[in-house]
Amino acid sequence: MRRAALSLLPALLAAACSDAPSAGVPDEPFATDPLVAAVLHDPLMSDPDLSARNEANALLGFSDTALPLLPATPEAAQAAREAGRLELLSEGPIMPLPSPVAAPFALPVPGAKAQDALAAIGAPQTCIAGLEEGFGWAAKLPQAAAIMPQGMVVQAGGRDAAGCRLRVIRYYTAAPDEDVLQYHYVRAGRAGLAPQRHRRAGEGPGASITARGASGEALLVTVRKAAGGLTAVDLYYRAG
Repeated sequence: MRRAALSLLPALLAAACSDAPSAGVPDEPFATDPLVAAVLHDPLMSDPDLSARNEANALLGFSDTALPLLPATPEAAQAAREAGRLELLSEGPIMPLPSPVAAPFALPVPGAKAQDALAAIGAPQTCIAGLEEGFGWAAKLPQAAAIMPQGMVVQAGGRDAAGCRLRVIRYYTAAPDEDVLQYHYVRAGRAGLAPQRHRRAGEGPGASITARGASGEALLVTVRKAAGGLTAVDLYYRAG
């Protein structure tokens, strides 16, 4: 008898939870502030394939081993494009993306080792040597290095020491290459940098963005096609 009662307990509890109203709690709470609402109701991007990874020096030799969960469909591409443009438009007019020009330095190949790309934007080797990996670095980005909305970070690293403020962010997005480049071009310009668009031989038109500030602040963004039709973005940032 006791065993039968215990077996019925989970079902009774479930029924009680589903039927009984919660005192003082509205049925469908929703923030009235549009910015807060967007944060609370935005889909959380995650990649369970990364949860078991423990690669101490993975940033120094990155390889695309994660399996992105973002859909690479025309609808997803349009949604990602619109999200990026709406975010930019909420802060002012969007600067048009210019034609590619010659790069001021030898551009690293997309997906290059982090130390090579950071060195290309002037980061000292002593700073690069202290780079730390962790997704927490993607939550502490300056305006010039912000990533597109709906982007899924697959790897992040950085350092915040005196004279050594670095960021390395690699993320996937369903947005097309041109929209990714324009997003980072506008973000860099609004942060007070002088952005430019470049292309390497054999790449599509304008596959990279570089930006520099008067204080030595520098940014490099490269885009490439990832598996499944997504756009892979490699972002390297050095504070002034």
